[in-house]
Amino acid sequence: MSVASEKRQVDQLIGHLFRHEAGKMAAVLTRYLGAEHFEVAQDLVQDTLLKAMETWPFHSIPDNPSAWLYRVARNRAIDFMRSQQSQAKGKKNYEQEAERIFQFAFEEDEINDSVLLMMFTCCHPSIPQESQIALTLKTLGGLSISEIAFAFLTNEETIAKRVYRAKEKIRDENIQLDPPSMYELSARLNSVLKVLYLLFNEGYYSHHPSAPIREDLCEEAMRLTYVLVQHPTISLPKVKALMALMCLQASRFDARTSDSGEIILLEFQDRSKWSQPLIEKGLHFLSSASEGDQLSEYHIEAAIASVHALAPTWQQTRWPELVKLYDALAACKPGLIVALNHAIAIGYAQSPDVGIVLLENIQGLENNHLYLTALGNFHLLAQHHSQAEIYFKQAIKVAILPREIELIKSKLHQCEAQSAAS
Repeated sequence: MSVASEKRQVDQLIGHLFRHEAGKMAAVLTRYLGAEHFEVAQDLVQDTLLKAMETWPFHSIPDNPSAWLYRVARNRAIDFMRSQQSQAKGKKNYEQEAERIFQFAFEEDEINDSVLLMMFTCCHPSIPQESQIALTLKTLGGLSISEIAFAFLTNEETIAKRVYRAKEKIRDENIQLDPPSMYELSARLNSVLKVLYLLFNEGYYSHHPSAPIREDLCEEAMRLTYVLVQHPTISLPKVKALMALMCLQASRFDARTSDSGEIILLEFQDRSKWSQPLIEKGLHFLSSASEGDQLSEYHIEAAIASVHALAPTWQQTRWPELVKLYDALAACKPGLIVALNHAIAIGYAQSPDVGIVLLENIQGLENNHLYLTALGNFHLLAQHHSQAEIYFKQAIKVAILPREIELIKSKLHQCEAQSAAS
């Protein structure tokens, strides 16, 4: 293997590990160094990853890369603690004390506990919600400022300010990595779940120009959600419902894109490529989530995903059942995108003309490519070719990502071909 190709392999591995390990290391170091050293912990993680990039190409990749990173991060943290306390009185055997403190810090249970505490710290009520989300995605999800800006359809400067303000709150108010009280738990948990939901969605409906699916982000969201599921106090029905939703959505990964990277719509996916083990896990978590009388938006969205997962073909989808579920979701989580999907479900359950009327009644999505494409699609199904062409062309103008534009163009070509043949 050439030096250049080996370096590429190392860079790819570092990128992968950054997604999967950086958040864990930052959480552990912040827990043991104290929340006042939140930024120091992140700097130590960055230093650790840089050391890997400098060392591995020349000394080969270690057999256990994660353990190597943990060991280096631990040693750097001990060095930091020694530098902070070397002048303090009464710290005669400080090095041994630092070693003792970090002795079990990177064991699996300790890592999970640290990640859990970090999630709740990032979602502390003193931190504005938009900053909570940005900080969690940056610290634990491994997203860059630009990726978060894409996810929130805003600019990088705004996200950078949100992250900075959140860190400032943690420092100025001396917010510690302590478990929330039972009184605080519900509100803090809702914020944590929203963050994980957004992280998964950014992976599933990626805004990255060259990656229609960011499986690494989805996997990280699922890992963090599973940390919640495993905790006996926090494993509430809505947590299991979110886990169910993620499993059911992730089951379609292999069928969502072609070999050349084009998006394949649900209608045309090869369902034999859907992961049955993930579908089974999703249905298991959804069944567990039905215990008790708690109903959340995650329950309803997971139920919607389960209807699609259990349909043998697109034509056999139980659209009337989906309409009822979207009725419930619209009541629980009103919004323009829910209204859009609700109208689409009714259109498939009844007729394209009904779908067109319902979509036209939605105000506020006139420049949304998904909305315009849905209108074009229903007009195409109703054989209104000239009207369908108008909507597809409008959708192409407002779509941003190249793969979405290509998908809409394929719809437009289909429409033009049908119009020519009729």
